[in-house]
Amino acid sequence: MSEYEIGFDASRGKREALNTLMDQIMNIYSVSDEEGALADAVEAFLKRQAHLTVRRHGDTLVASTGFGREHRVILAGHLDTVPVIDNFPPKWLEPGDPLIREDVAAAHPGERVIWGRGATDMKGSDAVMLYLAATLTDAKVDLTFVFYDHEEVAAEKNGLRKVVEAHPDWISGDFAIIGEPTDCGIEGGCNGTMRFDVVLHGVAAHSARAWMGHNAIHDAAEVLKRLNAYENKCIEVDGLAYQEGLNATLISGGNGTNVIPDWCRIHVNYRFAPDKTLPEAKALMMGADAGAELGNGEHKATGGVFEGFGIEMKDESPSARPGLDSPLAASLVTLVKERTGRDPLAKLGWTDVARFSILGIPAVNLGAGSPLLAHKHDEQLPESDLVLMADLLEDWLK
Repeated sequence: MSEYEIGFDASRGKREALNTLMDQIMNIYSVSDEEGALADAVEAFLKRQAHLTVRRHGDTLVASTGFGREHRVILAGHLDTVPVIDNFPPKWLEPGDPLIREDVAAAHPGERVIWGRGATDMKGSDAVMLYLAATLTDAKVDLTFVFYDHEEVAAEKNGLRKVVEAHPDWISGDFAIIGEPTDCGIEGGCNGTMRFDVVLHGVAAHSARAWMGHNAIHDAAEVLKRLNAYENKCIEVDGLAYQEGLNATLISGGNGTNVIPDWCRIHVNYRFAPDKTLPEAKALMMGADAGAELGNGEHKATGGVFEGFGIEMKDESPSARPGLDSPLAASLVTLVKERTGRDPLAKLGWTDVARFSILGIPAVNLGAGSPLLAHKHDEQLPESDLVLMADLLEDWLK
């Protein structure tokens, strides 16, 4: 039995129902590796909906309708958040509160805002999906709702990945929506991502007799030079512009303040556009035949940006093309354009649309909240975003 309870009074209207759900799930701590309590509460809520068949794998919940419709749409959202930064527990901010960001206040004057970890990434969308799971009992398509764990950490832990591998029949459909924050617009596809260490080796010696050794940290200068010289491109794919990025994000090395360092590691993150497969992106970084794979240790780059240096892979996920050419996607694009005036944009961060792309299921990102506020210490969401997202999906699915 869940320690927490999720539910709402339908008689009080949509806005109040959405705010109630949002408040409840925001108050359940769910940093990656600690999603269990929220998963338990979501499971109990879903099992109270008589029209849903609910299955669980680990801390991932899959709830499906059986209306017998011709098509099936998947609505997916992750339950975990990044670590808190003095932003839990959450709170509702009334208009004029100094914690409301100036940009949010300007775009949503006189409006309440919920502040705290996960508000935009992505408990706002989760709240909307829970509301739809309970209320869409007459949809024109069959629906599968997926609430999964471990999205914010290494791909090997991802709950959606695990359920697809263990129960592929649970995740089938004709179109999918990932509720990543998009300001309720459509963001198509996603950049791929890979993370790896560039490994430098030296020879240790006393710093008073440095000539007896070789300084691995000094060798990092050449790696940083190549990173600085690399031209990050903006690449158009199916009419959407994807900005690539190659950056060092961590550096470590050495064993003591008076010891010439015999090792140095530079952690690199490459975000690549969906005009490239994962093998093609790796070839650009380290050569096509370097042999560096997850879990197989250090290999020498045979080509690419880091030719000649040691490479150890840490994480990798493929990109996904926009997927806007399916009839279901086209109808959603038209509706969003009519309601918001927004044309589709490229998704620059990696999302699980890539997993659906691998399965042959067209998918887009559409969610409540600004993607610019994801992971920030002052993460916040205006309450009207919940209603807008719910209205868009209700009108599209009914």
